[in-house]
Amino acid sequence: MKAVFLDTSTLGNDVDLAPIERVAGGIVKHGATTSAQVTERIRGFDTVLLNKVVLTRKHFENCPELKTIAVVATGLNNIDLEAAREHGVRVLNVTNYGRSTVAQHTMALMLALATRLLDYNRDVQAGRWAQSDMFCLMDHPIIDLEGRTLGILGYGDLGQGVAERAKAFGMNILLGARPGQPAGETDGYARIPLDELLPQVDVLSLHCLLTDETRNLIGARELQMMKPDALLINTSRGGLVDEEALAHALRNRVIGGAGFDVLTEEPPKNGNPLLGDDIPNLIITPHSAWASREARQRIVDITAQNLASIL
Repeated sequence: MKAVFLDTSTLGNDVDLAPIERVAGGIVKHGATTSAQVTERIRGFDTVLLNKVVLTRKHFENCPELKTIAVVATGLNNIDLEAAREHGVRVLNVTNYGRSTVAQHTMALMLALATRLLDYNRDVQAGRWAQSDMFCLMDHPIIDLEGRTLGILGYGDLGQGVAERAKAFGMNILLGARPGQPAGETDGYARIPLDELLPQVDVLSLHCLLTDETRNLIGARELQMMKPDALLINTSRGGLVDEEALAHALRNRVIGGAGFDVLTEEPPKNGNPLLGDDIPNLIITPHSAWASREARQRIVDITAQNLASIL
């Protein structure tokens, strides 16, 4: 195996790549690789490891020696999978590495919104508590999660992790049926069509992949169907929600709040409708839900296992 890793910096500098290096017999490492550098850097290698670097049909055509792509992530939208198949290149990815950290982040967003944590922290920093005529501030409405209904759209490993933690908070769980997915029951939870789910939930948490069927799955129509104090959480993929529609819904109190770890463009160099400073009860984090050191090391370990399985 002759291997090159094109963007090691995307895993951080605190993970141990030794498991991959042992399996591969050593790897050539680049911290980052621009699109213009890809062909030059993968030529002559049979195995390419990458996270966010894009591989197109041109790269497969120009590098016939390429046999394996190991994506150190779950998403494969940066790989031309059809071209890979046509050129006999196997594509490996990593699944089931982030259940703990993504579920934790999802609950953190949910809790922060329900308790208006950031609003109260800003009030304290601005001196409003010190100026209060009583012992506390109650300017922002707080809700209890216990007894509330959580709707989960996408009940894979991450959705299951969120359900476990939400159940511990005393929440009721409903599952949403994605487009083309039948209704029914899973793990004792009812799975119902999205239009039936939305009016019932106090919190909707998204954990499905971005596909042609799920793009803008939650738009203006769907937001109008939700409760006026409902919370929307997205730690899955940017593009599942119409961001213009969500910004409008939050400004006009159509729903109660939102917590997002993903946007359609990352990083949002060209701006984003959700980055306005006048949007109430919105928390945006920089695609960091997956990024505990433990989860990133699991990515390395699983990648090493994937590579070992093809030797």
